[in-house]
Amino acid sequence: MRQLTVFRDLYLTPRVDPEEAHELLSELAKRGPIIGTDEAGRGALAGPVVAAAVYLTPEQEEKLLRLKLRDSKQITPAGREKLFAVMQDLGVLWRAYSGSVERIDRDNILRASLWTMGECVKKLAEKLNLEPACIIVDGTERISGVKFPQWTLIQADNLIPVVSAASIVAKVIRDRLMTKLDAKYPGYNLAKNKGYPTKSHMEAVRTQGMSEIHRATFCRKILRTKEGE
Repeated sequence: MRQLTVFRDLYLTPRVDPEEAHELLSELAKRGPIIGTDEAGRGALAGPVVAAAVYLTPEQEEKLLRLKLRDSKQITPAGREKLFAVMQDLGVLWRAYSGSVERIDRDNILRASLWTMGECVKKLAEKLNLEPACIIVDGTERISGVKFPQWTLIQADNLIPVVSAASIVAKVIRDRLMTKLDAKYPGYNLAKNKGYPTKSHMEAVRTQGMSEIHRATFCRKILRTKEGE
């Protein structure tokens, strides 16, 4: 009898409806641990991109879902902090990693994000000391250099609880970091905008120039003062 393979027999496509996604997830969970990974800060003008990888036991997932676990973008900052605290209390296993501004400018934000997610996944797999059945990656791009099976899934952060949890961890850690950086780099209001391109943040970049934590590849257009410069 031919051994079942994740990609040939479970048809892990980047876009599925929620019911199908959960059916596939149930099948995958029979094979071993499922790790979810996501990032925060991809569209920011300043600061690193931060990724997280999470593993949830069925009991942890159930408790977090009762607290309305979902994509971090759909939860208030206070709600994210509350969920993160509960995850800590429950002993949820996670790892986070950051991709520097230098890496983002050198490699581009997509490659930096995928590299950062890959580092999280590898560190969490080491902590688990078990071969993951699958890594669920939010989006359509696979992580290179990761030996485990991967499922790239559009809106995974809203469909799959373990990816929702990863989005919470990544967002909370990055927001805390940007709040600390606000004191070191005043004038950009990083504690409020978290490095994202708000109107006031873009104006601050125009008038003050970039700080050392601003992404040159993201700020060039803002800094142009006349055509062709």
